[in-house]
Amino acid sequence: MAETKPKTRRPPQFDLIAGNAALDFVNTLDDRYTEQPKELLQNYADLARFGEDTALLEPKHVDRLLKLSSAAPARARDALHRAKELREAIHDIFSAITKERPAPAEALARLNREVQIATQHLHLTPSSDADHFEWRFDDLDDFDGIRWRIARSAADLLASDHLPFVRACSSETCLWFFLDTSKNHHRRWCDMKRCGNRDKVRRFYAKSRASD
Repeated sequence: MAETKPKTRRPPQFDLIAGNAALDFVNTLDDRYTEQPKELLQNYADLARFGEDTALLEPKHVDRLLKLSSAAPARARDALHRAKELREAIHDIFSAITKERPAPAEALARLNREVQIATQHLHLTPSSDADHFEWRFDDLDDFDGIRWRIARSAADLLASDHLPFVRACSSETCLWFFLDTSKNHHRRWCDMKRCGNRDKVRRFYAKSRASD
């Protein structure tokens, strides 16, 4: 009998530059501050693929959710809507933090509710090598499972020593969030190729016009 080859991991769909899944999730609304923001989560399949790209979900879990979402599209759409509501709450919290303002109470309450629900689906189980225990979710068939993992990611970051290093891109039309892990914590751009080079080009042309 021929041996079945394991499924290969799908090519990445999202540009993950933040260094944290919750911050990358906020960035799925691209060009947020322009007249035409770009929604990268067009359907539930996109949300599931985000979970795979960020390693919050295993590929086989994503396969399962994609199959279930095809069979129950209305439930999948509702789950996507709830995920986007959480995304905006996380955005509002971290946006306030980067501006050294208090986190909005309503947004923080929303995140807390999601974290509490997520905790109800977490169980300690032995690891695969049985030398320690680890937290695992019991939500393989639940469309909302990815949302709870994102909520946990946001909460863990908020409660960590890395919180002071959350930044927003210096491009006023971008403002993507990222975790500044550079040596001196002076990183300005979400990605040098994405926004840093654009700024260099703009400054070059501005300097050239000024010298004419």
